[in-house]
Amino acid sequence: MSIRPTTPATEREVSIAAGAVQLEAILGEVPDPVGVVVFAHGSGSGRKSPRNHYVARQLHRAGIATLLIDLLSVEEDREFRMRFDIGLLQPRLVAACAWVRGVDRYAGLPLGLFGASTGAAVALRVAAALPDDISAVVSRGGRPDLAGVPALELVRAPTLLIVGANDQQVISLNEAALAELRCDARIDIIPGASHLFEESGTLEAAAALAVAWFARHFAGVAGGAVRP
Repeated sequence: MSIRPTTPATEREVSIAAGAVQLEAILGEVPDPVGVVVFAHGSGSGRKSPRNHYVARQLHRAGIATLLIDLLSVEEDREFRMRFDIGLLQPRLVAACAWVRGVDRYAGLPLGLFGASTGAAVALRVAAALPDDISAVVSRGGRPDLAGVPALELVRAPTLLIVGANDQQVISLNEAALAELRCDARIDIIPGASHLFEESGTLEAAAALAVAWFARHFAGVAGGAVRP
């Protein structure tokens, strides 16, 4: 993995059509990108999440562009149940991936998915549905179990599950999901971290794992070699 002490990412707001709704997103662009990661936020989170922005900045330093997207409109997000409607959110994340592919400079680059909380389940459902297009998946404090066993068994993209050591219930759920995955997959448990990775140094540790995972697996895809 190469950390680039170069021009910082350029961020801009974009709007993406997904059926009858327009989804708001933040596109983080870097010079000569080696890949793109689309973020699927979890329940109660959004494209302006400080935690996901921190992870995105670390990806930018490795030459990876990012798309942080809200999969629900402001009105929809007021209904708590919709944050857990994986069937509703999946086609919207597919639409976001298609939008990325429609941008010329990203059309042939490796594409990864980063999911937090319920967003991890959405990311894995999409990886299962698009086995030839998703190069890697990372879940941070996620609920991959909500993707369902049939989808988990179909995922082909290398998948990293990151969980806080103090998040015992979610550890068990991630271990159960890991047992169903048939791809290159592993779980990393961050010492001292709770569900939101708010403890000192824990988010940094999770971000480093995510960047290394994407960089490693993007490098194995045509057009995605990480530059020295």
